[in-house]
Amino acid sequence: MANIRITKRFSFETGHALYGYDGKCKNVHGHSYKLSVTVIGQPNADQSHVKFGMVIDFTDLKQIVREEIVDLFDHATVFNGNTPHVELADELKQRGHHVILVDYQPTSENMVIDFASKIKSRLPQNIKLHSLRLQETETSYAEWFASDNE
Repeated sequence: MANIRITKRFSFETGHALYGYDGKCKNVHGHSYKLSVTVIGQPNADQSHVKFGMVIDFTDLKQIVREEIVDLFDHATVFNGNTPHVELADELKQRGHHVILVDYQPTSENMVIDFASKIKSRLPQNIKLHSLRLQETETSYAEWFASDNE
């Protein structure tokens, strides 16, 4: 049986600020992120199974990514919790804003590493995460490939 890759794309809006950065991104700002999730596996060969012919049901993949990433990060502001941005985060939380503190600088590169870990932990054993693409702007994105991280 052949291995097949399938991809599902997600969109979410997230704000962030890069503590200590020497450019404009040190300021709180946001992006309309596009996350492409590609998994690899063999299509279900059991003709009597409701998921016959599928690597994974797109609905199941959607549920995993929504629960682990989209529902959490959409319309949130992300700060590195190991910086003085914690004070700003606390102020925003007190005013009712959705704030996420992470243990890394919230760049697209680090976010895609975090997302890969979260998604991999939820996939069925016979399905592997192949790659992620986190598009921050129309012309800029970070990619994670399993083959680069073995």
